[in-house]
Amino acid sequence: MAFELLTVGQMAQADALTIAGGTPGITLMHNAGRAVAQAIMARWAPRQTVILCGPGNNGGDGWVVASALHALGWPVRVASMVPVDALKGDARLAADAWVAECAQHDPQQPAWQMLDMTCLDGAELVVDALFGAGLSKPLEGLPAEVLSRAHARGLSIVAVDVPSGVWGDTGEATGAVPCELTVTFFRKKPGHMLMPGRALCGKVVVADIGIQPEVLTSLDVRVWDNCPCAWRTVWPHREEAGHKYHRGHAVIWGGPIMTGAPRLSARAAARVGAGLTTVCVPQSAWPVYASTLTSIMVHPVAGEGATQWQAGLKTLLDTARLTAALIGPGAAGGTHPVGVKALVLTMLASGLPVVLDADALSVFRDDPALLFAAIAGHGRPVVMTPHEGEFARLFPASVIDPSEGKLERTRRAAQLSGAIVLLKGADTVVAAPDGRAMVNAHAPSTLATAGSGDVLAGLIVGLLAQGMPAWQATCAAVWLHGDAAHVFGPGLIADDLPEQIPQVLRRLAEQISHC
Repeated sequence: MAFELLTVGQMAQADALTIAGGTPGITLMHNAGRAVAQAIMARWAPRQTVILCGPGNNGGDGWVVASALHALGWPVRVASMVPVDALKGDARLAADAWVAECAQHDPQQPAWQMLDMTCLDGAELVVDALFGAGLSKPLEGLPAEVLSRAHARGLSIVAVDVPSGVWGDTGEATGAVPCELTVTFFRKKPGHMLMPGRALCGKVVVADIGIQPEVLTSLDVRVWDNCPCAWRTVWPHREEAGHKYHRGHAVIWGGPIMTGAPRLSARAAARVGAGLTTVCVPQSAWPVYASTLTSIMVHPVAGEGATQWQAGLKTLLDTARLTAALIGPGAAGGTHPVGVKALVLTMLASGLPVVLDADALSVFRDDPALLFAAIAGHGRPVVMTPHEGEFARLFPASVIDPSEGKLERTRRAAQLSGAIVLLKGADTVVAAPDGRAMVNAHAPSTLATAGSGDVLAGLIVGLLAQGMPAWQATCAAVWLHGDAAHVFGPGLIADDLPEQIPQVLRRLAEQISHC
């Protein structure tokens, strides 16, 4: 399965390496244009189609689309941003072939027209072959106006590579309009996965145009589409003769007020396979936790102050056979921020892989350097799971420019903090300090509900407890989290998510077997 994501520059390298290996550029262009035509024919019956062609190779693909559809009897017109004689290289060859074909078929009809506001007259389908992924400035002027009018008329739009106006490396969009179908080549780009680009692409088809996978070894790919094939080799498997301690022991700090969040995390950790799960809680909250958790152990710590809690947690961390820890869900509940900070630092001194979520991040808003120093001195994997608000508190604009794309911001945060950083959202990104990153699109909008992030944190600590490497464990948890929401469907609340995990794990086993 192809799950690498290539930057615009890497895709250009892949093209160049393929051409250097003996495949003419015009052959790649023909293959690309025909692939677009095939994708169109698989979705629509013949209809009046207008191909909007730009001045470069994206436009060249469009000229080939016109030829391929025309050869199969489709009524096709081409509107070009520049005259044919201004085109260069393979794009000129593709345009000349279309002009010759039209002259042979009906010499009385013009082969093409210049792009203008009349080119959409009578159109039922529009192919956007204007700019593609290489555009890194706002889409303005006549091209933007024509696409905007096509969208306003409710015309179906097909994008070649990416919708014009979507930046291939970041998913940012300026002037782009929604498309029903996007056909790209060899591998997806980050812009197909990151919002708002992903929403503008519609269905994305990745076409084989003759570039061999071997070129990937020369591209230093560092970003992937999050899917089971990307982490299947390190997925934890049960030993036939194993027992609960072989599957790890996760510990979660449970706050005294917002008790629901830690309980959600604990159930998720247990469901995903942790052999034992313990919630460590203040004595006063013990009855709430103990009366509602049955397969989860509840460990009370005496006292009502931060110092007593810290001492009790440290004793548990020092004496129990624990393999991973989580703090953050419901940790403060609006109180005891100083105490939570001390608890976080205690966990980071434990020698365990640690997941930091919610309150465990926000309490360091005034001193992120203290947190990062503790992570650096920890020597074990640390996972941070901020949403955008928490991210901005730890990495203000003076540190990471908010205008940078989400992928780059997450990678910078991982590098600066020394932690695995999971920046949540519809297009969740998981980045490691060494620059590796996954972009996740396997998450429905129903996950936008209170408590779903607590379940995600629990899934991560449950996988860490079983010994899964931290970056892959985080990516796997994000995928499982989304799949659980897909399985449940509408009406989802966070309580439903842990109960879907058994079915999700069965589905996962089938998917992994096909990787």
